Amino acid sequence: MKYPIQKKYHSFKQRRQRRKEQKPPVNKKIAVPSFFTLMNLFSGFLAIISISDGDFIRGAWLIALAGLFDVFDGLMARLANATSDFGIELDSISDMVSFGVAPGFLIYSWSLHELGFVGIMVSALPPLCGAVRLARFNVNARLHPRPDFFVGLPIPAQAIILGAFFLTFRDSMELFSFLENGVNSVLIPFIVVISFLMVSTLPFDKIPRFDRQTIKEQKGKFVLFLVYLVLILAFKEYGLMAVFTLFMLKGIIVGAIQFFTDDYGPAGVDEFQDYS
Repeated sequence: MKYPIQKKYHSFKQRRQRRKEQKPPVNKKIAVPSFFTLMNLFSGFLAIISISDGDFIRGAWLIALAGLFDVFDGLMARLANATSDFGIELDSISDMVSFGVAPGFLIYSWSLHELGFVGIMVSALPPLCGAVRLARFNVNARLHPRPDFFVGLPIPAQAIILGAFFLTFRDSMELFSFLENGVNSVLIPFIVVISFLMVSTLPFDKIPRFDRQTIKEQKGKFVLFLVYLVLILAFKEYGLMAVFTLFMLKGIIVGAIQFFTDDYGPAGVDEFQDYS
């Protein structure tokens, strides 16, 4: 015989067990890459604060630091086999702040504010095109993943290129004095081009996995990324500018070769498909 309180307790245990069974499974491994993703977001937040306080140099380096955290979260996710929809969405939100809003705010506050409304519109291109780039990546990551390359310039690369441009030329503004609008005469077409590259379908290299098989199969790419790392550590902002300019040019050249040799995408089909 069961007393009423025992029946209530048994019913409570059954309801709790049903709720537990209905919950989706949680991969606890996502905690490590998610930590680096949040550090990416935090760095972008600090970059915006620094820029608003007038410390553009710190802001630019914080954008680069956010890029480093973005690399680490991807590496940790692959090493721990912890890729998930949650991680993809969290990463995109963080990237939108650190590599879309922060660099746009940097270039506007540094120079493009002199052009008024035109400066606002040009400064908005990185976050606007970056949002499209991230949305497309999220869809393709689920339905049409590309293990060896990105389709379109990655938004962190575009952000770091803009930050490196500022760091490289901030003390050399006289180089642009012969142009009608000074540095803005170069900055505007530069921003337009890299924003277009984000929403293009050109192939850009992914960082290879750090395992024995991948290193053996993609030795050339692995060595190239090590050279990139050495250049950045040795030459700082100049290394950043050189490395990401080379990275961008390599994608453009490879895309042009594939286009003119009819090897652009599988069976000549464009990489991007609208799954909406």
